[in-house]
Amino acid sequence: MTYFQAAKAHFIASHQNPINQALHHLTNLLAIASVVYLFIDWRMTVLCLVLTQVFALGGHAVFEKNEPAFVKYPGITILASLQWSFENWFGFRQLWQRAKAKA
Repeated sequence: MTYFQAAKAHFIASHQNPINQALHHLTNLLAIASVVYLFIDWRMTVLCLVLTQVFALGGHAVFEKNEPAFVKYPGITILASLQWSFENWFGFRQLWQRAKAKA
C-alpha cells in the first residue's frame, strides 16, 4: 500500500458520520472556491480558507469525536480528501444511492 493509499484509507475511516462527511464535501468546495477567488478578491480567498477549517474541525469535534486525519498524515490528506469528494461527486452520489434504496 502506498503512502497516499494509506492516507486515504485513514481519511475514510476517520469520516464515518454523514453530517461530518457533508461538512467535508462543503470544505472541499470552499477550497476550490478559494483558488478561484484568489484571482478575484484575496479577502474572499481568506474567508473561504477560514470557513474550511471551521467546518472541518467542527465536524470532528461535534460529530465524529475524533482527531482529523491531517494529524497522522499532514499535507497528503488534503489530496486524499479532494479525491474522496470527487469520487463521491461531493456527496451527491451518496444522496442518490440513499434515495434509490428507500424507493
